[in-house]
Amino acid sequence: MSHQDETKIDHPISGDIHENERIIKKRVGIGTSFDVDVRKIYVFDKEIQFYFVNGLCDIQYIIELLKELMFLDAVERKESSVKDQIVNRLTHVQVEETDTLDKAITQMLSGLIFILIEGESEALIVDVRSYPGRGPEEPDTEKVVRGSRDGYTENIIENTALTRRRIRDERLRNEIMQVGRRSKTDLSLSYIEGVADPDLVEIIRKELEAIDIDGLTMADKEVEEFIVKQGLNPFPMVRYTERPDVAATHLLEGHVILFVDASPSVIIFPATFFHHVQHAEEYRQAPIAGTFFRWVRFSGMLFALFILPLWLLLVQQPELLPETLEFIGPEDDDFTVPIFLQIIFAEIGIELLRMAAIHTPSPLATALGLVAALLIGEIAIEVGLFVSEVILYVALGAIGMFATPSYELGVALKMLRLALIILVALFNVPGFVIGTTVLFILLVQSKALNAPYLWPFLPFYPKAFVDILIRRAIPIKRKRPSIVHPKNIIRQSNT
Repeated sequence: MSHQDETKIDHPISGDIHENERIIKKRVGIGTSFDVDVRKIYVFDKEIQFYFVNGLCDIQYIIELLKELMFLDAVERKESSVKDQIVNRLTHVQVEETDTLDKAITQMLSGLIFILIEGESEALIVDVRSYPGRGPEEPDTEKVVRGSRDGYTENIIENTALTRRRIRDERLRNEIMQVGRRSKTDLSLSYIEGVADPDLVEIIRKELEAIDIDGLTMADKEVEEFIVKQGLNPFPMVRYTERPDVAATHLLEGHVILFVDASPSVIIFPATFFHHVQHAEEYRQAPIAGTFFRWVRFSGMLFALFILPLWLLLVQQPELLPETLEFIGPEDDDFTVPIFLQIIFAEIGIELLRMAAIHTPSPLATALGLVAALLIGEIAIEVGLFVSEVILYVALGAIGMFATPSYELGVALKMLRLALIILVALFNVPGFVIGTTVLFILLVQSKALNAPYLWPFLPFYPKAFVDILIRRAIPIKRKRPSIVHPKNIIRQSNT
C-alpha cells in the first residue's frame, strides 16, 4: 500500500504497537521532520510511546507526565490493567481516549500529545498545548481613550477565555470544530443559548461544515468568503473586531461570534451597514459625548464619499454655485494638468503612501512622512502639477476614510468615491445622480445572512434608528435589537 493511500484511510489503532508506529512514522514523517517526535519508555514491561510536535507543546508538562509514569513503574506493583494505572497517573485535567489513528494524529498536530500502550487498541490524548504567540495587547485599529487595553491574540484558547471572562453565563456556548483537510484549522462558533436565534446558529454551523478546502491560510477572511459569498459587492457583510468587550456586547445582543485560530480578529454575524460605523469609544464616554463623536464620524464618512465628486462637479459646472460659494474652485483656469487627472493622481498617491506606511519599518516612518509632505504638499503645487484645492479636498476625503471605524468599510468608500469621480468627469450632474442612485440601490438590495443591510433605516424601525443617530444611555435600552431575532428580547427589567 502506498503512502498516499495510507494517509487517506482512517486506521483503527491496533493492539500491535509496532504496527501503529510504522503507520504513524509514514504519515507524519518522524525521522524526516525534526519537530515531530516520539518518546518511548517501559512501564511494567510494556512499551509506552509519547507522540508530540515540538514547539506546540509545553515540554515541562510532558516531562512531568514521564516522571509520573517512571515513578509508577519504580514504586508500585503491576495490577490487572496497566492502562488504568497509567490513566490514574496522568496528572492533567484534560485526558480523552480514541480508537483511531486519524483522530490521534490530528490532535497531535494541533498541539496535544497522544500515548500508545503496548497491547491496547486505544490511544490516550492529553492536552498540553502551548502555542507560540504574543500577549493580549490593545488592537491598533480600535484604540480607546478610556477602557480595557486587552485585545484578542492569535491563540483561539486565549480568545475564548477573554470573552468568557466578560460573560460568566453558563449558557455561553463555544462549539469547537476543525476546517481544512490539511490545515485542520480550529474554529469556535460562539453564542449564548436562549438568546441567539437557533436558526441563525444552525445556518452558520452548516456553512462551516460544508467548507471543503485543503487549508485556511488566511484564516477568518477565507471563512467569511465561504459563508457570505459576497461577490462583487464592495461593502463588508460581516463585522470584524479585535476587542473582547465589543464581541461580548454583541453576544449579549444575540449575535453569533466566530473565532478562527491564528487570527486576532473575530467575525460577528449578522452585521448591517450601521454596525460598521460604531466604535467602542462612543460607549466609554457620556451619552451626549458619544453622540457627538458619532455625528463627527458620520460627517467624516460623508466627506470621504462625496466631497471630491461634488467639488469636481462644481469646478466643471461653476454655474451651479450660489453667489455665496463662488470662492470654491481654482481661480485660474489655465491648468497644466486637467483637474480630473489631478484628482486621480492625488488619490493614487495617497493610497500609495498608505501602503508604503504599512510596509515601512517604524524607524523610517518619520522620514516617509517628511518626504510625502515635501513632495505632495509643497513641491507638487509649486511646479504646477496640482492645484492647492485638489490637495485640500483629497486630504479631507482621506481623513474621512481613516475616521471610519471599519477598515473594510473605509476601503469600500474609497472605491466608490473613485467611481463617482469618474462618472462626474464623464457625465457631470447626470453622472453624480446616477452613481448615487446605483449606490443606494446596492445598499438596499444587500443582505447579510438574510438581514437587510440598511436596517433599521430600511426597513424602518423608529426606535432602533434613534439608537443609530443618538447614543442613548444603557439603562434606557431595555430590548435587544430585533435584527438578530433573539429568543429573549428583554435585556433588563423595569426595576
